[in-house]
Amino acid sequence: MNGARRVAVLGLGRSGVAAARLALKHGREVFASESADDVRARDAAAVVHAAGGDAETGGHTVSEIARCDLVVVSPGIPLSAPVLQDPGVRALPLVSELEFAYRHLNRPVIAVTGTNGKTTTTMMVTHLLTESGVEAVAAGNIGRALSDVAMQEQAPAWVVVEASSYQLAAIHRFRPDVGVVTNLAPDHLDRYANVEAYFADKRRLFENADADSVWVLNGDDPAVLDLAGTARGRRLIFRVAGPLDAGTDGAHVQEDGLLVFRIGGHVLPLLESDALPLLGAHNRANALAAALAAYAVLEAVPPLAEALRTFRVPPHRLEPLGERGGVAWINDSKATNLASTRVALRSMDRPTVLLLGGRHKGEPYTGLLPDLGRVRGVVAFGEARHLIETQLREYVSVRRVDGSLEEVVRAASDLARPGDAVLLSPACSSFDMFRDYEARGDAFRKLVQGETDTPAAAGAEGGA
Repeated sequence: MNGARRVAVLGLGRSGVAAARLALKHGREVFASESADDVRARDAAAVVHAAGGDAETGGHTVSEIARCDLVVVSPGIPLSAPVLQDPGVRALPLVSELEFAYRHLNRPVIAVTGTNGKTTTTMMVTHLLTESGVEAVAAGNIGRALSDVAMQEQAPAWVVVEASSYQLAAIHRFRPDVGVVTNLAPDHLDRYANVEAYFADKRRLFENADADSVWVLNGDDPAVLDLAGTARGRRLIFRVAGPLDAGTDGAHVQEDGLLVFRIGGHVLPLLESDALPLLGAHNRANALAAALAAYAVLEAVPPLAEALRTFRVPPHRLEPLGERGGVAWINDSKATNLASTRVALRSMDRPTVLLLGGRHKGEPYTGLLPDLGRVRGVVAFGEARHLIETQLREYVSVRRVDGSLEEVVRAASDLARPGDAVLLSPACSSFDMFRDYEARGDAFRKLVQGETDTPAAAGAEGGA
């Protein structure tokens, strides 16, 4: 790859633009190609042009792509995309933006993957390292492209990467120094043929493992342990549902609620569960995973406890927005699959009006039934609204909204009673109505600001 003179970059989202700029910085010719032709796409193409590259929008010119020596794919483009099936393009080496950036990074990496909890855990690891005096930045699927970090003249000491299955699908040399798997559940079945194919891309995290690798794994999730298989390296296990097995290094939650490390047979206290500024048992798991990843760098426990106390949550993950008339409003827009929504529902301690909908991702909504006990009613919206109504109306009151998010909020206000919570935890992608889950959550927050008269409690979070 280092000898590639001409690089094709497919997709001009954040990571695609960063990959194009990185390639140009290293003296490559760049041809960037984007199927969309909206304002965002044209603005991105203008950035590539300004940096000295060539870019097109509104489709992929296969003949130009086939003239390149390397194809870099953005995570939004599946490997089954028609442009990648052309014989001339298929003959070229292909890598993900994650892989392309990693080859230019020359810094140790902590990679965090899993179905849920990736963003929270990634941000928490970065916070723990930074508060302990280690320069670290978060990148990857979390918001800042890894290629952007690779362009820095003064790179940080450590890079904490949120790695999605899409990004891992086209790696070759990517080898994290520390790898974290938060959990596994069915997801992205609108893009993958089956769960096994989705898990297979996650498994690529371990592809280049060696004796120096460190793996932080969820011991409460057998699928995670199966995913790691016999990969080489040291294992640190975290559990919240019970103690660690004898002889296992890692961290767990004791019956009294104390989070503890157990390393080499020695028990080292971390902090009380109640001291975490996060909602839900799942966030205790995220905290243990993050603390173990930071421990793999620091080889010390004491600095981590205070750093965990000062962590502040990212938005859109069980984010309290305030109250009005005794009704709490909660933004969990990041919940784009059933597993995330089930986690959110388990975190509720009061009757709940659940806002469910968006673009369907392939799982039946009856998968929520075990966790609907506190749900007073469901407001179904977006493209999936008819399917949600059909699948759930036998079990719970469902109000279908055919209009905007504003109408969804109005319907929720009508259903909710004092003492209830209104929870936006959609279990769907946002792409029917919004650019991404963040835009959906921001729109919800803005609407809800007109519904609340009490400030949100600081620091509560979840959804992962």
